[in-house]
Amino acid sequence: MQLRYQFRVYPTPGQQIALARAFGCARVVYNDALRARQQAREAGLPYLSDAELSKRIITEAKATPERAWLGDVSAVVLQQALADLNAAFRNFFASVTGRRNGRKLAPPRFRSRKDHRQAIRFTKNSRFRLLDNGRLRLPKIGDLAVRWSRKLPSAPSSVAVIKDPAGRYFASLVVTTADDETLPPVESQVGIDLGLTHFAVLSDGRKIASPKFLRRAERKLRKVQRALSRKAKGSNNRKKAVVRVAKAHAKVADARRDHHHKLSTTIIGDNQAVYVEDLCVAGLSRTRLAKSVHDAGWAQFTAMLEYKAARYGRSFGRVGRWFPSTRMCSTCGVVSERKPLHMRSWTCLCGAVHDRDINAAINVLAAGQADNSNDRGAQVRPASVPAQRREAVTHPGAACSMRSVEGISAL
Repeated sequence: MQLRYQFRVYPTPGQQIALARAFGCARVVYNDALRARQQAREAGLPYLSDAELSKRIITEAKATPERAWLGDVSAVVLQQALADLNAAFRNFFASVTGRRNGRKLAPPRFRSRKDHRQAIRFTKNSRFRLLDNGRLRLPKIGDLAVRWSRKLPSAPSSVAVIKDPAGRYFASLVVTTADDETLPPVESQVGIDLGLTHFAVLSDGRKIASPKFLRRAERKLRKVQRALSRKAKGSNNRKKAVVRVAKAHAKVADARRDHHHKLSTTIIGDNQAVYVEDLCVAGLSRTRLAKSVHDAGWAQFTAMLEYKAARYGRSFGRVGRWFPSTRMCSTCGVVSERKPLHMRSWTCLCGAVHDRDINAAINVLAAGQADNSNDRGAQVRPASVPAQRREAVTHPGAACSMRSVEGISAL
């Protein structure tokens, strides 16, 4: 299984200049290649192959005075920029032809030098090295100081250097786990109902309070954003204010990610199978609950549950968003009428009194167990999935937002 480990790096001022040069060269190669393919299409010429682009945009361009500075960076960085463009075109073609599920993708667009996030990638061909003194040696960059927070399970196959909007630098290394990390089997299984009042309600009755990181940081965010609005456009003070706003948002995102990692690791370690409802996050983001939905970060949390379940030998399943988990009685199975969000408990016709969220979690568990069993009743382990890289986005639907609102808790 391939995993991605991310560490903070601290380049010197000279290395920051070298990284900025590499970011710019990779962006120019990407844009030149995209422009060449667009011009070929407008002229009615055949689609330019990867080899033709590499020869024209990199090899021949280096011999011209206008692009001679491309030789100041590693050739692998430029080749990986072309690889990113090719991947974008493949995904676009697969989307328009129906071979790719989910929302339709737009064609690749040009990269701007004003983008707040910059990244370059080195593969084994670049011969990057992890030195004995704990530094990361990159070609034509130098030896970067790395804050190693944990050990790597194996030698990395590639490394990406990222500069985020807050001005921080990270090294993202891709490694392959060779050892079997399957945890000892346990008997317990759990269904999870995600909400806003409580971030997660488990079928065993436990309720995880919603941390609401964004809501708690709104006062500070409001202060730095107002300070940004008073700065003159194009001034150095405005650039500094932009970084301060980015750092405030980065602090919120880091706290949310840390909370999701700790909670998902605990749930996967304590249960043999985990089931969640497939909420339509994109639909909910168009409702009045949009800020709270994004603050909760359900998609990121469920993605962590999925790849950790595959990594540690657990079962993970998603229950369809149209399943009436909230309206169904977990005792008798009768589906009642829709209930407003302020109704947190209700009584079924059979006499059973239900907590709205715990009842939904119990129904999610029952539905997941039914979907994850074969004709002999044995549990079927899902296929392995790669580790999440960034927060996933659920496929949007025109009518999914109404159904999804029923399954979440009120503010």
